[in-house]
Amino acid sequence: MARLADYFVLVGYDHDKRGSGDGQGRILQRFPEKEWEDNPFPEGIQLFCQPGGWQLVLERKSPNFLVAVLTDINSERHYCACFTFWEAVESSQPQQNHANVTEEEDSKFIQAPQLFAPKSLVLVSQLDHTEVFRNCLGLIYTIYIDCLDFPLETVIGNLLTCIIPITGGSQRTITLGAGDRQVIQTPINDALPVTGCSVALFLKQLGINNVLDLFCAALTEHKILFLSSSYQRLTEACRALLALMFPLKYSFTYIPILPAQLIEVLCSPTPFIIGIHSSFRADMQDLLDVIVADLDGGTVVIPECIHISVLPEPYLIQTQTALCMVLDPELEYADYAFPPSSLSASSMKFQDKEIRAVFLHLFAQLFQGYRWSLQIIRVHPEPVIRFHKVAFLAQRILLDDDFLIKVLDGMAFAGFVSERGSPYRSCDLFDELVANDIERIRAEEGNPQKVLKHIKEISEKLHRNENPYPAVAMHKIQKPTEGSHLRLQRSTFPQLDEGMVQWFIDQATAKLKNVPPAVKVEMKCIVPMGPPSAAVIDRNGIVLANSARRLEVVRNCITYIFENKLLEAKKLLPAMLRALKGRAARQCLTQELNLHVLQNRAVLDHQQFDYVVRMMNCALQDCTPLDEHLVAATLLPLVTAFCRKLGSGVTQFAYSCVQEHLVWTNLQFWEAMFYNDVQHHIRALYLEMECDHLTETGSVNGEREQKSALGVAAEQLRLWPTYSKEKQQELIDKEESTVYSQAIHYGNRLTYLLLPLDTSKNRLLRSTAIGDMESVSNSFVTNSIAGSVAESYDTESGFEDAETSDVANSVVRFINRFVDKVCTESGVSSDHLKALHANLPDIVQMHIETLDAVHRESKRLPPIQKPKLLRPSLLIGEDLVMEGLRVFLEPDGREESMGGSVGGPTILPAEGAIFLTTYRIIFKGVPTETLAGEQTVIRSFPVASFTKDKRISPHLRAEQEPQDRLQLRSSTFQLMKIAFDEEVGSEMVELFRKHIHKLRYPQYVHSSFAFTVGQSVKQVMEPKQKEKNPSLRTMSKNIMKNAKKTIGRQYVTRKKFTPPTLDQRGIPAHGDNLDQISVSEEVEQSALTLSSTIRSSDKSTMSHMIERACCRDYQRLGLGTLSNSLTRSKNEPFRITTVNRMYGVCRSYPSLLIIPQTIQDSTMQRISRCYRQNRFPVVCWKNSRTKSVLLRSAGLHGKSVVGFFKSQNAPTAGPSQTDSTSLEQEKYLQAVINSMPHYADTGGRNTLSGFTSAHMHSSDSSDKQRQPKIGVLIKQVMGGKEDVPSTFSRGVLGNRARVITLANPRATVKGRESPQGKWGSIRGSGRLSAYSLNSDVGIRLAGKETLSLQANGGPSDAHYFRQQRAGLYIIGDKSQLKGAKQDPLQQWEVVPIEIFDVRQVKNSFKKLMKACVPSSACTESNTSYYHSLEESDWLSQLHKLLQVSVLVVELLDNGSSVLISLEDGWDVTTQVVSLVQLLSDQHYRTLEGFRLLVEKEWLSFGHRFSHRGAQTMASQSSGFTPVFLQFLDCVHQIHLQFPMEFEFSQYYLKFLAYHYVSNRFRTFLLDSDHERIELGLMYEEKGEKKSQHIYKSVWDYIDRLSKKTPIFFNYLYAPEDGEVLRPYGNISNMKVWDYYTHETLSEGPPYDWELVYGRREQVDDGERMDTMAPQTHRKIVWPCYDNQNKTEPDAISKLLEEMQMLECELGQVPGKWKETWDKIKTTQRTESMQEGKHLSSSSLLISSSLSHHRRSQCVYLHEAAVGSTLNLSLDTDSSATSTPSSGIMGRKSTSTLYSQFQTSESEHRSYEGILYKRGALLKAWKSRWFVLDKTKHQLRYYDSKSDIDVKGIVDLAEVESVTLGTVAMGAPKNIEEKAFFDLKTTKRVYNFCAQDCQSAQQWIDKIQSCLSDA
Repeated sequence: MARLADYFVLVGYDHDKRGSGDGQGRILQRFPEKEWEDNPFPEGIQLFCQPGGWQLVLERKSPNFLVAVLTDINSERHYCACFTFWEAVESSQPQQNHANVTEEEDSKFIQAPQLFAPKSLVLVSQLDHTEVFRNCLGLIYTIYIDCLDFPLETVIGNLLTCIIPITGGSQRTITLGAGDRQVIQTPINDALPVTGCSVALFLKQLGINNVLDLFCAALTEHKILFLSSSYQRLTEACRALLALMFPLKYSFTYIPILPAQLIEVLCSPTPFIIGIHSSFRADMQDLLDVIVADLDGGTVVIPECIHISVLPEPYLIQTQTALCMVLDPELEYADYAFPPSSLSASSMKFQDKEIRAVFLHLFAQLFQGYRWSLQIIRVHPEPVIRFHKVAFLAQRILLDDDFLIKVLDGMAFAGFVSERGSPYRSCDLFDELVANDIERIRAEEGNPQKVLKHIKEISEKLHRNENPYPAVAMHKIQKPTEGSHLRLQRSTFPQLDEGMVQWFIDQATAKLKNVPPAVKVEMKCIVPMGPPSAAVIDRNGIVLANSARRLEVVRNCITYIFENKLLEAKKLLPAMLRALKGRAARQCLTQELNLHVLQNRAVLDHQQFDYVVRMMNCALQDCTPLDEHLVAATLLPLVTAFCRKLGSGVTQFAYSCVQEHLVWTNLQFWEAMFYNDVQHHIRALYLEMECDHLTETGSVNGEREQKSALGVAAEQLRLWPTYSKEKQQELIDKEESTVYSQAIHYGNRLTYLLLPLDTSKNRLLRSTAIGDMESVSNSFVTNSIAGSVAESYDTESGFEDAETSDVANSVVRFINRFVDKVCTESGVSSDHLKALHANLPDIVQMHIETLDAVHRESKRLPPIQKPKLLRPSLLIGEDLVMEGLRVFLEPDGREESMGGSVGGPTILPAEGAIFLTTYRIIFKGVPTETLAGEQTVIRSFPVASFTKDKRISPHLRAEQEPQDRLQLRSSTFQLMKIAFDEEVGSEMVELFRKHIHKLRYPQYVHSSFAFTVGQSVKQVMEPKQKEKNPSLRTMSKNIMKNAKKTIGRQYVTRKKFTPPTLDQRGIPAHGDNLDQISVSEEVEQSALTLSSTIRSSDKSTMSHMIERACCRDYQRLGLGTLSNSLTRSKNEPFRITTVNRMYGVCRSYPSLLIIPQTIQDSTMQRISRCYRQNRFPVVCWKNSRTKSVLLRSAGLHGKSVVGFFKSQNAPTAGPSQTDSTSLEQEKYLQAVINSMPHYADTGGRNTLSGFTSAHMHSSDSSDKQRQPKIGVLIKQVMGGKEDVPSTFSRGVLGNRARVITLANPRATVKGRESPQGKWGSIRGSGRLSAYSLNSDVGIRLAGKETLSLQANGGPSDAHYFRQQRAGLYIIGDKSQLKGAKQDPLQQWEVVPIEIFDVRQVKNSFKKLMKACVPSSACTESNTSYYHSLEESDWLSQLHKLLQVSVLVVELLDNGSSVLISLEDGWDVTTQVVSLVQLLSDQHYRTLEGFRLLVEKEWLSFGHRFSHRGAQTMASQSSGFTPVFLQFLDCVHQIHLQFPMEFEFSQYYLKFLAYHYVSNRFRTFLLDSDHERIELGLMYEEKGEKKSQHIYKSVWDYIDRLSKKTPIFFNYLYAPEDGEVLRPYGNISNMKVWDYYTHETLSEGPPYDWELVYGRREQVDDGERMDTMAPQTHRKIVWPCYDNQNKTEPDAISKLLEEMQMLECELGQVPGKWKETWDKIKTTQRTESMQEGKHLSSSSLLISSSLSHHRRSQCVYLHEAAVGSTLNLSLDTDSSATSTPSSGIMGRKSTSTLYSQFQTSESEHRSYEGILYKRGALLKAWKSRWFVLDKTKHQLRYYDSKSDIDVKGIVDLAEVESVTLGTVAMGAPKNIEEKAFFDLKTTKRVYNFCAQDCQSAQQWIDKIQSCLSDA
């Protein structure tokens, strides 16, 4: 029973406190004046009577009613029913201060307006009976307003003394003594909310989705604000939202009506549900974290910063469907042709309950089985319940569900556990649902009709709870007459007699004292558990159980271990470890291990112990710290059971080997384990007591054993009142003793798992910092003060060291926190707690002493047999820096190494060693997978290509976790993820890293491997070395030093110098006429000259200069010879200038340069100052047909650009230096234009008069389609925009240059037919160019544009305009050319293009490496291979390069010269210039020509290999930028499209790509020729003795290797003369280079020939020696392991092998493979001509007469490292390359077939024959085959004619004389005396003997001829 109303309050307007602001209310009267003891009067009630503020109004308002809710400090809610009416303000009261009154000066004559003040009648109650309160207050107002004859004091007194029942479902009729009668209906169960129609109204106002959003927001503790113009609607909405949350109760701020004066509450940081009037909407703008629901507008606004977790599926869609069926039952039948007639929505009251039933149904689904996750910690004196959240979520498979996790972590659920966790209490409708209806709910899922039926049944129960009686007695309430509030009142609400009211209250109180107190009968019962939630898992099939076969593997393996069948166990172990990835297998493991534990102990031998520990680690490695699958929980008792004997009295337990898991450092895990064990012991305690008192049959005992802990606790709670006090205290003591003993037990367990075996390492504590871990609880326990208790013991500073004492301290602190928390929650006494804290340090210290003994003994154990470390093969001169460190090579993101979808067993992880040599980082080992254990895994990369290393986080393995893990990445697209073995200390790992960085970034470039090869390791590690070759280096430095001293002198030096005859690399015969070197008279004083510094002994230096690639190529191209240039021959348009011979003008240029004949050297020096790095324009190539030239330079200086880009009409005071320089540049460019014949003939102007319209009409239309318009090309190169702003107004080169603009398209004439070139790789007429499809013509360029185009690409109008074509186009950077204006008078035009810079290349390469060689497998779509490849922009940059190159090729081919002037002239410029020459000149597509191209454009013209490759410590910060690799990739793309145009193979490109960063050769070191000369690298001394196996130049290595194998030769090579290539540059035409993605684990990178070749030879020898073994010709090829290209049979190897067999049968000497190949080609060509038929597919391969119809998709060659193979596949992804063959398939190795190969260019034999040569002192005469080489100016000798290895070289430049000799001792017998002759050099005298005197004289004459020619 309870009072209906606690207080009646009369609140009125306070006229005394009006002031300048809003008015205030004050309490006029309150009854009773004395507060009730059980219910104090709430303060601030006057604020809630007028939430909008107390204000006077001009019109009388109708009375209104609202119910405000106030919450006191004890969280008790008070319902304040406010009935407000307005009274007239007496005129005598001052009114002038009110805001609504307009004051007049003369108030005497004007009547002041009548004002009305609000007055409120307020009832304060703890009961929520809104309608009763409305009726009571309305009755009081009616008595007052209608002046009824009932005393108000009597009515109010009766109201305050009315006592009604709270619950029970009874009806109570009350009357207030005014002829009224009301019936109050109480609910049957007051635990269920009473809502009336508020929930239905709530759904009607906001809609289903908005209500669900608010529902989820309230459960996940967000701030919710309701807006409405009705206060009562706000209260109803808040009540409805709380009702929907049942059975959870909202425990945060709850204010359904917020007064305006308290609006600051909205800024509260805590969650709330608040209602506020809509008039305050403007004040809501600043609330960024509040969800605003507008009840009147039906909208819910969720701020962007708030994420509301929604209901998990399928519950969300099921709830939405059920609500739709309840609110709109006609929806289901809306589409029926004959819908049911009697179908309509329920009334609001019934609909209200149906909606609540939907949400109650939802909570039953969400919380099903929750009671199985409750843990009973204490039963007496009060039950302490804990909810195991992790176990509950794991059973539901909802661990990742954000919504449910937040709900379980919320305060509402904590209250739910506290209120409903008790096993013995009264039950309600929710308990019935969870216990009895869960099976039905599961069965009905997916059947909406059955679900709706169930919901209606629940709603009926809810309705019956509120309305237990169907017919309610009629109410009788007096109401005021209509309009009574508008009548003029004679008086205000009367002052009530307080004494009379108090008398009524006292009378009622006295009566209640005499009445015995009404005792509420609580129907307590044992709460049913309901079905467990695990049934949901099984039925839905969410957890996929492991197959029975896998579980059988686990059982068998464990059985073998314990039966000591260790060999069988070892075979099964890898499969078992894989099976343990599944949850069922891990549970099976724990069950099987439990079977082998006897009396809590299982002693194993060492091997068994290792296996068991390994399995435990594997099972624990996938455990999260929460241990949701209870794997760690079940293993915890086992790790203290399994052990092994180490010595006398020393036992090692398994826990010392399984500590490396985060689960052991998680406080929540230990809490859950502790509480679980306490629950088991509490249950056992009471079951034992029952067993002592009961003597029932065994069946009863069986039932007793089946009782759950909650069931036992419920029985004890039921019996508790029947126990005596002594018995009760005994039970309390027993429970506390149980908890205390468990706390001691867990203190020991924590010590076991937290103290490492070697306490000096402290790995676990250092990585997780458990000593400073916060006590995060996973439980909901009432009255917990664990936090404060724990703080009292934690007085440490928080800093930890690795010392043993600190380890102990941190472990003690962690255990103290754990003990404080669990003991406080479990009610352990303070004495016991103090005793625990006192004992813990001793426990820890004792365990540390035990561990020391275990650690000491474990070191004495024989080490576990690990795989033998395999030593890698090393190159000659390559030395080990560090011996092998045992590591595991782990898999990365590349699928090949994992087996995966490509098939084969898992190759990685592999166990082996990592080696560091002076050249490479090498891993060599064997796979850990048993099935692949016989294979060898090799992964290596050069140290010089190392780009980044980083430590990676631990990833738990099946074995014990290695302590350090590194990831090493290389620019050769290699990645190593290595995990160091335990035996490798951290200091060794750090030393390993330091050595890598020291080798990778030497202080000087001459400390790199290419220079130190063959030296000792100590020398390599020295920061400073002695100079190698001091004589040569000193000479080079002296040359530079002496040259600088000569500055200031003007002289002309003539020196006799005869260069050697150049070889057959394209130099014309008149090159032999170079007789003199003359320095021209125009050299300035500041010029550096070489002639004066060259001593007679150093005269070969200039010979080397002439032999350089630049000079040879210039002579081949007809750009002039050195002699003609120095004598200023006028018959050549260009000359070779020596202005830079001492690198004084530009240090990054070569010494010899090509400039126009008419330009003086002094002019070049002045021009160079305007360009970046002084890299002025020079000629590098000339088109032999059009005579157009290709020039290169750097971009202009910024200040130079400003100087050149002056206004066209700007007045100048006089000629300035800038003007003169600009004029000199114009003169220079005009000289270039005049050098072209057709420009020179027309006086510098070109009118295209030679190209007539007839020429146009005769051209083939298909060619027009295939070849792009140059305008379109330039438009694409310049960005593809329709219009370029006219700001490109002037040229780069002064005030008269012309710039291309796209602004005004003009019609032009198409010139003559361009020469036949190739577009793409198929020359068919049906294939269109990708460029020609764009018909936009807007660029005036090269006479290539038309007014409009037809569909086929031809011109549509017969009218052609003749227009001039620029003689020179300057390709410049768009960013530099802003502000340029066009001058139509000049013959050069500037093409501004947008090009990427080196920073973009660097970033793109990093992304490309991560895409092609990912460190881990991608799991998200945005990290997939193709997505990452696209993001890298690498192909986009290749596209841009090819696009620009094709444009330049078109311009050159149409007779216009081109100057490439980009950036600093050594990156993009070099790429474009090289590609243009490769596309235009077929010579550069040969092996020798490509070498020449690289030497000329990349090495001589100063590409910064050292800087871009970060080869030294100085360039380390700049990072690796693979500009040269990008060029090779472009060549690779062109090679794919034109496989028959290249003599070299794809392997050749990969070889260069690998070795240009490997630093094995000196070729690609340093940044310019100037630096190479300073270091002595440019010219090696003649006759210098070279090691046969150490090569300083990559070109020498390639030449030598080509003699052994055709690895670099392309068998499809069949070039066409004069062919110009025009590749497609679209990204869709490109392919990712397989150099980036392919690797071979069986042998490592195939680019160090000796390593792979030597290994193959060993394999072959091994096979030959093992003659007794059965021979097989089958081999299993694994795509992820073997090099498929080597193991596949091919046609070419077969043909050559058969040829060799036939030659042996015929007794012929085996021929060279090159000669054999050429012979086959000739035979095929002859047969083809005789037959007159088309070539078959087989002859396509070797035909060199193919014309235009060649295909790239026909036959091509694979590539690899050994031999030669051909694959007759039509797969376009493979490369057109030659491929080595291996002997691994039982075939004989074909590498021996190529031992006598020589290229046509490699040797030049002017004269050869047999001579006897006398050896050194005391050595005999030997017969040798001598070769006189005029081209190389040397005399070489071999062992025999067929020998290819040179035994010695005599440099003819050092020969002083050749004379007849005398017979010497030991000479061959029977030889004439005149057959002897001597050859005297500067170093020694050679003695020769010919076969006869005639032969000797011929040798003398030939040698003297060579000397005179030189």
